[in-house]
Amino acid sequence: MTGDPVIIDGGDRTCVQLLLELRARISVLPSGTVIHLIATDPAAPIDLPAWCHLTGHGYLGPVAEASEPTFAIRTVSTPAPTNPASPWRLTSDQDSCRPG
Repeated sequence: MTGDPVIIDGGDRTCVQLLLELRARISVLPSGTVIHLIATDPAAPIDLPAWCHLTGHGYLGPVAEASEPTFAIRTVSTPAPTNPASPWRLTSDQDSCRPG
């Protein structure tokens, strides 16, 4: 996909909140869409690449020319399905991640 990236301003939300919003917003975007996620949470540079690896979306890295901490992601057509309430867990792992 070409054109301007989709901007998602995560502001000062925690990575948990960012992933919840990102999962919801990304599901309606066409494959190949580039997203610029603004995220000031100090865990974002660690959590976002890990989430992309988990789901199959492409992590493109920090956006150098951005004035705020911004990270680029490219959507894929068939990402690994994640739990809507816990998007850092694959739906097939839902039961195995429960304590007990």
